[in-house]
Amino acid sequence: MKNTFLVVLLALVSWLPLQAQNPIIRDVFTADPAPLVYHDTLFLYTGHDTASVQETNYKMPDWRIYATTDLVHWKDYGTRLSPRTFAWATGDAYAAQCVYHKGKFYWFVSTFHKKDDNSQGGAAIGVAVSDRPTGPFRDAIGKALIVNEMTKDLPHAWDDIDPTVFIDDNKQAYLYWGNGSCKWVKLKDNMIELASPITTFTPKNYIEGPWVYKRRKLYYLVYASAGTKPEMIEYCTAPSATGPWTYRGIIQENVPNSFTTHPGIIDYKGKSYFFYHNGALPTGGSYRRSICVDYLHYNPDGTIQKIVQTTDGVAPAK
Repeated sequence: MKNTFLVVLLALVSWLPLQAQNPIIRDVFTADPAPLVYHDTLFLYTGHDTASVQETNYKMPDWRIYATTDLVHWKDYGTRLSPRTFAWATGDAYAAQCVYHKGKFYWFVSTFHKKDDNSQGGAAIGVAVSDRPTGPFRDAIGKALIVNEMTKDLPHAWDDIDPTVFIDDNKQAYLYWGNGSCKWVKLKDNMIELASPITTFTPKNYIEGPWVYKRRKLYYLVYASAGTKPEMIEYCTAPSATGPWTYRGIIQENVPNSFTTHPGIIDYKGKSYFFYHNGALPTGGSYRRSICVDYLHYNPDGTIQKIVQTTDGVAPAK
């Protein structure tokens, strides 16, 4: 009887990890997922929460990289970039996204700027560059791409965070970002200079964390919303990368044990995936978050179905 019980127990233990994939990274706390597909591999660029259980603010010292070829087994490349990479930077490693363009990988990051001749401080956006998706990365400019003095629509010093970059079919790159309002600007082909004035707009309930992409002929702007606390994920669509944006609604409700959430959307091996973070791990919370992934589905008219948050996660991609 004891042997039978032991066999059943071991079978259950071996079965549990496959049934409780989310969160997908369990040895450290990660946030702000940004997926990128390059060749046959999906790379995941993340923030890194290191605040203690007692702390009531973010402590995010660096950015990390993970990779997978099946969405279930992940290779940990560890810390690959930090604010210390940028001589002008100080403070935490907030949301970031890496994109591939003409043979190079550009990692757009948000952190804070030192007070100096170029800035009086506040949130800023920088760009790191590498020849490989896992680095090594270096400061591509030697200065911030966006500083607080360039955006005056809001009085607070943390409005220039959460960059996302979209490269259109004609290879024109756009940078979107912002807390409290959403900003966008065209980038030059070198990805490190602005090619247009900055435009500011505020989608319904927008607060932060934009993610922009195109599917078929429709452009999507997905973001964390301020309609309620904790945050939810809402979205707009448009006929072009510059709008006009039409509000479409909520696609992700509040996440467990975290007042923030952050979208990252990607197609990989024939399916669409929605990355986000929550506070579901033991001792997790709003400052100790963990990245998850679930399926994303579209209606025939291109609108997005509600995200079903699961602990199972997704099946191996084939």
